[in-house]
Amino acid sequence: MKLVIHDLSNSEWDKISDKYRDYEIISDNGRIKSCVGCFGCWTKTPGECVIKDGYEHMGMLIHKADEVIVMSRYTYGGFSSFIKNVFDRSIGYVLPFFEIFDGEMHHKRRYPETKPMTFIFRGRNISEEDKEKARKYVKAVCTNLHGEIKSVQFEDDSSCKAGSPDRSSDEAALLPKTYLINCSYRGEKSNTMRFLSKLAPALEGEIKMLSLVSYSEQIDELVKELLPAKKIVLGMPLYVDGVPSAVLRLMQKLESSDNAGAKKIYVIANMGFYESSQLTNLMSMVKSWCDESGFTYCGGLAIGAGEMMGMMTASPNMDKGPARNIAVGLCDLANAINEAKPMEDFYADAFKFPRFLYILAANSGWPKSGKLNGLKKKDLYKQPELSNV
Repeated sequence: MKLVIHDLSNSEWDKISDKYRDYEIISDNGRIKSCVGCFGCWTKTPGECVIKDGYEHMGMLIHKADEVIVMSRYTYGGFSSFIKNVFDRSIGYVLPFFEIFDGEMHHKRRYPETKPMTFIFRGRNISEEDKEKARKYVKAVCTNLHGEIKSVQFEDDSSCKAGSPDRSSDEAALLPKTYLINCSYRGEKSNTMRFLSKLAPALEGEIKMLSLVSYSEQIDELVKELLPAKKIVLGMPLYVDGVPSAVLRLMQKLESSDNAGAKKIYVIANMGFYESSQLTNLMSMVKSWCDESGFTYCGGLAIGAGEMMGMMTASPNMDKGPARNIAVGLCDLANAINEAKPMEDFYADAFKFPRFLYILAANSGWPKSGKLNGLKKKDLYKQPELSNV
């Protein structure tokens, strides 16, 4: 069986569907829900998403497929929001446990195979620079999912929007209000919220904290709220090597709004992997979005070992322990926001905390989480098959 995951419209798909008559097809039926970062596919129903909307078996479908073909509109250096959502919901294809591969921390295999994957990006006048961004992104995705890139293709599509718009910059005085958006679907309990809360007291002027999950069914209301904003801080976790699909939808809505105006965009991104360098694709996607939207990308803070660092935000002495680099980065970010100036992306790893100890602690934590759900450690390694569903 070969698997096709696509974001084509019905009319677009009808033109090519005969070529894929015997393939398993995943497309947008309007019912897919966003990944909420609950880790249930690792510690509650291993290998299967806990959200029952018809897309809960994506990890098993990828396993069953002899080859995976992905067709996506080129979006800020990666997938469209729907395709990204499918991959976000497929994370149960791998195990929660970490290992070192090619010098970086990644998830261990759940299944023994290396999956061949073909990627087909559609867009209008995709530049060589954009193509390189897409290749870099899918390489990271395949590394983490233990896939093998069979081909990366690009198709010119006049129905897609053109490249970066030619918009004059708006140098009007900045409003005193700074919008902090918690883009994690774990809401108040997320590490993203911890980092934003640590940043907020250092900011001058009026602050407004918003949570994306509160607007999950009212995304247009959030866009309306953000239209007058001049300074926005996007806080988010890393999902499948890039921006979470729910955040992509917000970004696309803001880009398409005629009244969005000039904005300065800052970022706080975090992830469970130790090396903050693995956030490069996410930061690049936000920058590409700013370029295409006429906003100003002002840099931000990329945080490795996010689970550990999130807990350390409760310490009044962050600058004296493993979170020292995060404390420095938060200070630099606050200064940039207060002055409404750009900064170089700051990549913050754990300070003098060995990677092997971090991996040891993280891997020992997953069985404990599974035990709370009545699972033994061996259950976390389950390899569910579609025939058992």
